Amino acid sequence: MIDRIQKAAKTLAARNVAILNRTLLITLVIHALFLLLRAIFFRRSFTKRSFLLYVLLSAPSLFIQFWFERIGRPQYDQNNGELRKSGEDLEAKGLTEYMWDVVYWTYGCLMLVALAGDWVWWAWVCIDTSDRSKSELILSTGRCTALLGMARIHDLCGCATEHGWSSWCRR
Repeated sequence: MIDRIQKAAKTLAARNVAILNRTLLITLVIHALFLLLRAIFFRRSFTKRSFLLYVLLSAPSLFIQFWFERIGRPQYDQNNGELRKSGEDLEAKGLTEYMWDVVYWTYGCLMLVALAGDWVWWAWVCIDTSDRSKSELILSTGRCTALLGMARIHDLCGCATEHGWSSWCRR
């Protein structure tokens, strides 16, 4: 039984390392291509405003990738090299899946902006409807969890239903 668990942890760790390394390489290539194309071939349209848009609108993707590095990169024991922590599953459904969508959408927008100009950043702002509905579902679930947690705390004194917190959350 323990061997299966260790094998699963090692498999997850190897998969996470492959995903994180691939993502890092793709990110470096796409950002380098963006800066190269904008600075060399489209120099006239690469203004301070354009660079500010690039920094602001690629920041969420970079933050997500940093977060994935923190939670997904396996940790090994320094003394004997054994796996201490395999990291979180980077192919999980829900919030992780939505965050990957943001990363990939940003990749596409960076390439389109590099080739067509700053007006394409509007495509980044207008993430497709299915992603928006996913984010609304995730946010409403988080809101419900937080409020139900508060309701449970206040329920000790009997005032959760008095404030209507338990009915505020959609179930």
